[in-house]
Amino acid sequence: MSFESDIKPLFRESDRNEMEWAFDLWNYDDVKENSEAILERLEEGSMPCDAAWPQERIEVFRRWVGEGTPA
Repeated sequence: MSFESDIKPLFRESDRNEMEWAFDLWNYDDVKENSEAILERLEEGSMPCDAAWPQERIEVFRRWVGEGTPA
């Protein structure tokens, strides 16, 4: 599992644009630094802004975080 192949593609350009004021969802260091907060928002359904992710996508992100956010 890696950021470039498994995590970055989960975030659409519109998601990136919406969150750019806080951090860049297409930047490994930004997502790694904010991974716990991102996961929390994904789990509660408040991210992305337009519709909650299905559980399968959340699980991919959760697994990546659990594996230590590999690059």
